[in-house]
Amino acid sequence: MVAMPASVAPSSRTRGIALAVSCAAAAAILGGALGAGGGEAAWQWLHWIAKPLATLLILAAAASAWAPVSRRYRAWIVAGMVFSLAGDVLLMLPADLFVAGLVAFLGGHFCFIGAFLGDSRLAVRPLAWLACLLLGGANLALLWPSIPAALHPAVAVYGLVLSCMGAQALGRAWRHAGDALARPARRAAIGGLLFMLSDSLLAWNRFHAAIPLAALWVLGSYYAALWFIARSVGRDEASIEAGAMQTGGRT
Repeated sequence: MVAMPASVAPSSRTRGIALAVSCAAAAAILGGALGAGGGEAAWQWLHWIAKPLATLLILAAAASAWAPVSRRYRAWIVAGMVFSLAGDVLLMLPADLFVAGLVAFLGGHFCFIGAFLGDSRLAVRPLAWLACLLLGGANLALLWPSIPAALHPAVAVYGLVLSCMGAQALGRAWRHAGDALARPARRAAIGGLLFMLSDSLLAWNRFHAAIPLAALWVLGSYYAALWFIARSVGRDEASIEAGAMQTGGRT
């Protein structure tokens, strides 16, 4: 019997989880689109089941990642995914739990920042921070008149932390460009920026005006963000080889 290379099993598992996530995400988007505004109960139930399921599958991908960047990094990312899962459930329930959901996602962003600080100091690339903070601030300023006054403090704090998360992810990718963590860090940066996009779309749809096909754009970018962040936990074969070459060069 011919033994398969060790890298085949993790790659195959990743593809399997990616397929499952895609199916669950598509079901969540379909249920959200067709069940919105008091649609048929069956579509609402599809959304309620598939939405947290997709996040749970992404969480599983992060928790079982092959060759993690570090145990600390994985623990922080998994904790962030748990907070995101809680936020999913709170925001999709019929009751108005918007602030509670916001707090859950806020906890998730703090966890993601904690992960990104493991191998990069805070504000490691000031220009990345400046860009993300300016973008987040401009978005919030445009939305501010449409946001209820009672939600101003919560939304302002959330927007600031979200921008900091995206900024730290982007700065970390910049800092690791060309080294063994370049690919995982780049995935985390893409995920962080997509998270900023998803939450911006959600805010515009909720506070300003309905966005056509909102479920597709908001949830599509959200699940893509979580997936890229989850995929940043594990190092692929190229990253491992690059790390080995760098280690060899120092000996």
